[in-house]
Formats: sequence, structure tokens, C-alpha cells
Amino acid sequence: MSPLRVAIVGFGKIARDQHVPAIAATDGVELVAVADPNASLPGVPHAATLDQLLRDGPEIDAVSICTPPQARQRQAAMALAAGKHVLLEKPPGATVAEIMPLQAVAQQSRRTLFTAWHSRFAPAVEPARQLLAGRKITSVRIIWKEDVRVWHPGQAWIFEPGGLGVFDPGINALSILTRILPQSVFVTSADLAFPANRDAPIAASLTLSDALGLQITAEFDFRQTGPQSWDIEIETDGGPIAFSQGGRKLSAGDRQHVDAAKAEYPALYRRFRELAAGGECDVDLGPLQLVADAFLLGRRRTVEPFED
Repeated sequence: MSPLRVAIVGFGKIARDQHVPAIAATDGVELVAVADPNASLPGVPHAATLDQLLRDGPEIDAVSICTPPQARQRQAAMALAAGKHVLLEKPPGATVAEIMPLQAVAQQSRRTLFTAWHSRFAPAVEPARQLLAGRKITSVRIIWKEDVRVWHPGQAWIFEPGGLGVFDPGINALSILTRILPQSVFVTSADLAFPANRDAPIAASLTLSDALGLQITAEFDFRQTGPQSWDIEIETDGGPIAFSQGGRKLSAGDRQHVDAAKAEYPALYRRFRELAAGGECDVDLGPLQLVADAFLLGRRRTVEPFED
């Protein structure tokens, strides 16, 4: 079988740190081009824009869109119109409604549209889902706090409309939550802290529930210094279950599950390769819908200005 020839569109930190090594580590997937107006990769064909790449670049089968979410709908539509498979970094877009027309086009043309929730591929997620399937869950607490200056240096788009602010990392926790819980969940209240000079929140507190009244709380904060927190604590009738390190470590009583060898992004690309081979879509908007609902229900507070 010929390798899946992939071009990365948007060559920022996540593309360099995660997508490039993941593609290199995945059999049957090959990085053949990069499209970005300001960055390139030595030895790999480069174009400033996606349309230039599609017009003048090497032959490709698929694109991984890693640009800020405000640009993804237009780029995904362009790639699908050119007959390419599309992987969308999280969040898949700036709005919920813009994704479904893309899925319709992909399905009509038997091309792949993949909303790539990478945190669902963390090594502790599936073991936790299996544990929870046989237990009664009594409460869930999410603590997702990191330093925006460390993880998103100079990325002003993240505080612009559609950039999601603190929900850019927080949506990773919501993607895990919606994968491991047996019931659908919904937002019941939200408190959003907006810097006086920004258009997206720097911190957020959410409460969520399900049809059975499960109590879920989530704390997201971009102002964390020192140790970073990417944790989910779950109380069950069989004892507590705890995630840490963003889903890479699972603790359940005296059991611990850690598998550092199973990285998220190679698993993501194995899934993309499988989907593309069958011309299938994998689209889930649940995590993005929760964020949208937090904005709908959220009580907005203005806090001190943020300067990067």
C-alpha cells in the first residue's frame, strides 16, 4: 500500500513539536510538504499558502490543518474541494456549525474529515473508560491549569474571537471527559474571566451534569505558574480514579497505569491513515459544543489586562 502523503498547513509550535515527529514515527504516513507564510522545514517542499501548495506543490493525499481555528473552515473546504483527506487539529473550528457542511462534502466525495481530539489517544484514557463502564460515578472534578506564556508564547490569536482563550487547552479535558463517561453531559453554569484587553477568557469555572444528575466541576486557568495541572479526579462506588499528566497516568486504588511509550500523536496518525484508507469520517463536536454552551451560559467577569 502506498503511504499517505501528508502536508502540514500551519507550521507553528504544535506542528513542530507533535505532528512532525508523529508522522515520522508512523508507518504508512509520509510528510511531503509544509504550507505556512512564515515557517518551513529544511528538506521538505514549502509553500506560503494552501492554495499555492495545491496549485504548485508536490502530489499530496491529505492535509493536517494546524493553523489557528479561525482559518480552518476555509482551508478544510479548499482541501476537500481538491480531493484531499483532512485532519483538523483541535478545536476543529471557530464555531460548531461550520463543521457539519465540511463533513457532508467529505462524505459525498468519500474523503476523510477527522476531528483529531489528540488527548483521547493518551494512554490512560481507554483503560479509564473500561474501568468506569462497570462503576457508578458519584462526582468528577477537572483541574486544568497551565502557564499560557510557556505553552502559547506570542500566540495572540488565542485571545482573539474564535481563539477560545483558556478553553484551547481546557477542551482537551472535555474531550477526555466526553470519551470516558457513559452518559452525555451538558453545561449548567459557567464563570468566565476576561482580561480587560482581550476577547477570550483567561480562566473559567464550569459546572456540568448528565441526565442522572452527576456533579461535575471544571477549573481552567491560563495563569498557573510553577507545577502545571492537567488532572481529572473521579469518585466512584468502587473507589477513586485519577488522571494526571493530561491522561498519560491513571491511578485507581493501588493500581497505576502509565505507558509513556504510547504517545498521543502517533496514535492519531494511525487512526488518520485507517480512515483515509476507507474514505471514512470521524467527526465529534461534543467537546466544542460544551465550550460553546459555556460561552452561552457564562457569567462574564473582567479581570486585569494580560500582556504576553
